[in-house]
Amino acid sequence: MYSEIKKCNHTMEKNFKRTLITTALPYANGPVHIGHLAGVYVPADIYARYLRLCGKDVVLVGGSDEHGVPITIKARREGVTPQDIVDRYHKIIKDSFEELGISFDVYSRTTSDTHSATASEFFRRLYDKGEFIENTSMQLYDEEAGQFLADRYVVGKCPHCGNERAYGDQCEACGTSLNATDLIEPKSAITGSVPVMRETKHWYLPLDKWEPALREWILEGHKEWKTNVYGQCKSWLDMGLQPRAVSRDLDWGIPVPVEGAEGKVLYVWFDAPIGYISNTKELLPDTWATYWKDPETRIINFIGKDNIVFHCIVFPAMLMAYGDGFQLPDNVPANEFLNLEGDKISTSRNWAVWLHEYLVDFPGKQDVLRYVLTANAPETKDNDFTWRDFQARNNSELVAILGNFVNRAVVLTHKYFNGEVPAAGEYQPIDNDAFAELKSIKSSLSDNLDNFHFREALKDAMNIARLGNKYLQETEPWKVAKSDMARTATILNVAAQICANIAVAFEPFMPFMSKKLRGMLGMNEIKWDELGRNDLIPAGRHLGEAELLFDKIEDAAIEAQIKRLEDNKRQNMIDAWTVAPQAEDVDFDTFMKADLRVGTVLECKKVPKADKLLQFLIDDGMSKRTIVSGIAKYYEPEELVGKQVCFIANLPPRKLRGIVSQGMILSAENPDGRLVVMGPTAPVVPGAQVK
Repeated sequence: MYSEIKKCNHTMEKNFKRTLITTALPYANGPVHIGHLAGVYVPADIYARYLRLCGKDVVLVGGSDEHGVPITIKARREGVTPQDIVDRYHKIIKDSFEELGISFDVYSRTTSDTHSATASEFFRRLYDKGEFIENTSMQLYDEEAGQFLADRYVVGKCPHCGNERAYGDQCEACGTSLNATDLIEPKSAITGSVPVMRETKHWYLPLDKWEPALREWILEGHKEWKTNVYGQCKSWLDMGLQPRAVSRDLDWGIPVPVEGAEGKVLYVWFDAPIGYISNTKELLPDTWATYWKDPETRIINFIGKDNIVFHCIVFPAMLMAYGDGFQLPDNVPANEFLNLEGDKISTSRNWAVWLHEYLVDFPGKQDVLRYVLTANAPETKDNDFTWRDFQARNNSELVAILGNFVNRAVVLTHKYFNGEVPAAGEYQPIDNDAFAELKSIKSSLSDNLDNFHFREALKDAMNIARLGNKYLQETEPWKVAKSDMARTATILNVAAQICANIAVAFEPFMPFMSKKLRGMLGMNEIKWDELGRNDLIPAGRHLGEAELLFDKIEDAAIEAQIKRLEDNKRQNMIDAWTVAPQAEDVDFDTFMKADLRVGTVLECKKVPKADKLLQFLIDDGMSKRTIVSGIAKYYEPEELVGKQVCFIANLPPRKLRGIVSQGMILSAENPDGRLVVMGPTAPVVPGAQVK
């Protein structure tokens, strides 16, 4: 059977009757961020919109992943139920996807009745077929709470770096992956008690049983997959697959539907991908099986690279084990990770651009985000999002190139022909060349979309706007109009056709702009096969008034976003701060040799060509002394003049940047690295000793 699947699905030229597109289920313990969008949802939406324009039968399926330990942890911290958590974030996620224009045909959730029934039936069929292995193992158990502890419910000292708050699956201080039993002095995160080892039974899916079929299906049948996907799959297969637990001890999730499984639920990794099937059932209760079991359906899984193994190995093995004609995906175009301002996006550190916040901060600019994320899509390697690049792409590309061309074309048509598209006369070579280039762009654009090269496809679409600007610049209708209105009419007819082609080409990428432009041009239904034509707008059609498609984004808006990130980073440092270990003891006589005094700052100025240094003139009660201190990053010189500071008076003089420093000003370091100058809480006489 799987050889047949392989032959069918690997043939790119096959004319499938329909396409089922699935998107990784976002985890409902928080909102979605730009990393999720760039990796999964924007490319999936682009592809779905493209297929619809091509007249294809396509279904785009999504939903929230609402089970698992992180949700229970968040609920416990907030003193609410897990259902409260998932209800809150499911709504935030669903609403923000809709506002961004992600055109799901269905967006459901794994807490739905349909999903619960589907996942339970899936497990039960595999159980009845004897596809599971039952194993017992020793796991940590909280006697006080009366429950087994998932990895995240165990905290202790990291055996690698000594972090006292490492979790049972990972130390977030050093990044090392851990097992709960690796921790030194483990404690329950629920009660704080010391857990004990207790025996528990679970069911395992023997992935090794399906390794030969998976190897044939992937390594032999899908060599056309992206190198990052194919390579990760090969690496897993070459290491040898092992049985994987499909259940766990937890009170939140879908109960394991067999006798003797009280207190056990389906493991979230097993539960979640079945959501693709249950969501399709919700949308198409009578015909869902056609999209999952008909060999003439093409299934495409859009995911991030952290989900490759689940969608290419684990879920296909589940479908193989289930049987009954379930088809395997034809392609899994996984992206790499998107970083933010040079640092890895992290939900726990709040180092992210959250979609729902972006939509509030930049109203009406959904397409700008879609454009920038596509232009920077991490298709073959990790990429970086920066707010300055976001601003630059909007201002120099969307405003100055695309928006500028459309505005010029529409304004000139109103100026010379009262807004009516004039009839074209005989084409000159420059006109023919423009349409020839347009057809060439269409060919490249379609090919890139067909092969999931969305960054390159977006460049192709933008080349139509570049073509339009170049055409107007070279034909100069504002000059030609002075002597030849017939030629001016042809030029502006061509410009209008290029505008119409922009409306078609950009619809998958920027649907809001496309809709606005189509309204301006009086276009109704559009089809992909119309792209490249020179008669999309008939002569005599009255164009709407010119409206700006995009507007500039000012520095203040960008600086506010950068400041928010900096504030988040500072708060993270404060939250993660721990008291430094006490230094080794020194004898009292040694300590007494340090002469600590109070002085008054008479003058303070920055040291030239030294960003970190300030030069102080201190009244020390005896004379005046100069001290150089590395606190320029944290203070303006003028705000320190007149203040009293503590300093070490009896350090040997030291030259810093050619200045002799006669002591050291004492500062304390905050968790965010900020230095605070130490001084008395009430005025004292300059030169007073610190006792």
